[in-house]
Amino acid sequence: MNSRIFFGILLLPIAFVLNSHFRGGTITWRPLNNTPFGGTVTFLIRQRYSWRRSAAMCTDATIATLGYIGGASLVVCVSGSCGYWTNNMYTNTHCTDFNINLDVSSGEKYEARTYPINIGLSIGFLSCCWFADLTKGANGQWNVINQINSIVRPDGYINTSPVAVTLPIIYKETYIQHVHVVQMSDFDSDVLKCRWSAAFSNVNGYDECADVCLGVSGAQLLEENCTLVFTLTTAAIYSAVALQIEDFYNSAATTPMSSVPLQFLFYGYGNPGGCSTPPAIIGNRPNRACIGTPIGSNVTEYVIVQVYCAGKTIIDFITSTPVGMTKSTILNPSPGIYELILSWVPTADQLGPQGFCAGAIDNTQIQSNQWCITFLVGFDSPDIIRPKLVQGSASPIGTIFQYHSIFSIQTTRSVSRPTRNYTFISFYDSTTKTLVQKFDCGWAPEVTYTGLTTVVKFTNPPWIPGHFYYVTFDSGVASGTDFCHPESAPVTDPTFWTFNIWNPAVSSTTTTTTTPFTTVTVTTRLTSTTTINTLLTTTGIVVTSTIPSTTTTSTTSTTTSVTTATTTTKVTVTTPSTVAVIYATNMEDLCKQPILILTVAGMAVIAPVHILVIRTVAQRIVRPTLSFVRAESRTDAEAGSVASGNDAFSKKEHAEETRWARRHDAEQIAKYRSEHPAGAKVSPQQRLADLENEKRRIEQEIADLKRQQR
Repeated sequence: MNSRIFFGILLLPIAFVLNSHFRGGTITWRPLNNTPFGGTVTFLIRQRYSWRRSAAMCTDATIATLGYIGGASLVVCVSGSCGYWTNNMYTNTHCTDFNINLDVSSGEKYEARTYPINIGLSIGFLSCCWFADLTKGANGQWNVINQINSIVRPDGYINTSPVAVTLPIIYKETYIQHVHVVQMSDFDSDVLKCRWSAAFSNVNGYDECADVCLGVSGAQLLEENCTLVFTLTTAAIYSAVALQIEDFYNSAATTPMSSVPLQFLFYGYGNPGGCSTPPAIIGNRPNRACIGTPIGSNVTEYVIVQVYCAGKTIIDFITSTPVGMTKSTILNPSPGIYELILSWVPTADQLGPQGFCAGAIDNTQIQSNQWCITFLVGFDSPDIIRPKLVQGSASPIGTIFQYHSIFSIQTTRSVSRPTRNYTFISFYDSTTKTLVQKFDCGWAPEVTYTGLTTVVKFTNPPWIPGHFYYVTFDSGVASGTDFCHPESAPVTDPTFWTFNIWNPAVSSTTTTTTTPFTTVTVTTRLTSTTTINTLLTTTGIVVTSTIPSTTTTSTTSTTTSVTTATTTTKVTVTTPSTVAVIYATNMEDLCKQPILILTVAGMAVIAPVHILVIRTVAQRIVRPTLSFVRAESRTDAEAGSVASGNDAFSKKEHAEETRWARRHDAEQIAKYRSEHPAGAKVSPQQRLADLENEKRRIEQEIADLKRQQR
């Protein structure tokens, strides 16, 4: 008996050492095909857990080889249609992250399971133990509970559970109120709510949080956006957070379609004294950005950190990373700025939202706020199209008038207004290197979205003649229409979209003539002294930059003094390599040759038709009286009198014509008089028929005559 008690006491410390290692986790799922087909549906179930690293060892080699960490415990069914659950899903995961200083390792994995349509069940990872340094639940049990639901949604599809991402441990200073936002996303664009995990009376029908329910004393939770407001009161100790993320079909629905657990830790630290401003992750993407990521694409993202205290440096990151993503060593490209480069090739089983979170840690162990982004695998982000041609992807570009107020640019995909504020389109004066105006695309009425186009309208254009300007875009200015609105990449290049304002003061010549009584000033546009810049323009104004100089000529006279001031133009040409230019004059030159060719070709076609029409009209008017003219003019048989130098016939031809006339004219006259006796009226139809017959007869006689000549 005593030996048994001793043996049990001996095992208790061993169990405590081996099991006080849990650091939180989550379970999510999605159907491989969300369209119901047949009687079953296959779900891809994702598990992610964090552990004490000394108990679940992970290194860079473990990550590279997709090595497993964590115990081989079973995921069990706790409520619902448990008869369909098979107890063969284990909780060991592929290691994705570790931090030596915080003594934490994290990992995740995916497994497929098939269930009948229209059932629901809740599954969970139930075990022990949390560690001792907890404000509530020290050395206690954990329950991580998820509800899987294969019931067909009202829209006819199979549901996908929400996804929430977090760091396993988040450092916060004590006795300061903090606001912490948990990033949630949903593939179906459902209404999401966030609540505290509960021990009873919940949708899962089972204790969701075991010994760490309401683990942050006095914390408030805003359910609609999963925002925690809290104050930690004890340094060097942890507080466990246990939440459930649930999706509702619409705002009127009261029953969630799924319930996803999320558990993590806050760690309190006292004021370190001196400069205690935490470092901050400032880019390259904003916190909670959504990024379209095609399957199999090479993803590269930058985590950029700034420190604000002299002598402080970034020595480490704590991260939560998708499987397969790698991280570079910490870079220090400039004073106070540090970078971490992410590289990743997403796979097909990672379709949908994949979260990444990071926290930067300085050399005094102060951590930045959590920074999270979502990679939307299998979807594209819209890209802002770089301006290239006149009336192309952006308008205006080149030289514009001072009061131009409407600017637009196109993207590669349909876009909508961003879902978050502080996403700016900014206009800079490159001449003075100052910000002129910026618009928050999250709410500004001056920014509108339609199809592929983003439009900005200035109420009072602030442009200065002669100045040059450029435009920049924050990440997400152009946001896609897919569920988390994948964002366009930021554009900070000052040559991406440029324009300048026409200055009439340096585009004219002024001549002043003085007489005893009058002064006349004439201003004209320069047309030949300006070299055309290859910068394009959408307003027809030639793009130049000028340096004026003045030449004065004086002529002395007793009556008149003439002073001529001439502004000459020296041209400085700046040509961005990405801009192609076509001016109106260029277009005119290009069109001259084609127009000339078309004109000549048209005349070649029209001229014969025109001649034929004139000949036909002349034949109808003149030829009917030809026989009578010939008969009267040749009755005297004096052929020599008509063979003058102005006659079109040669003497031989005229003689033949005369003989022909003498032989036929008398017959024709007699025939006509017999058919048309004096005083008889001839109808128009008869007259037309006579003329046509006469025409054919004359044409036949001319043809006979030509054959005789040959």
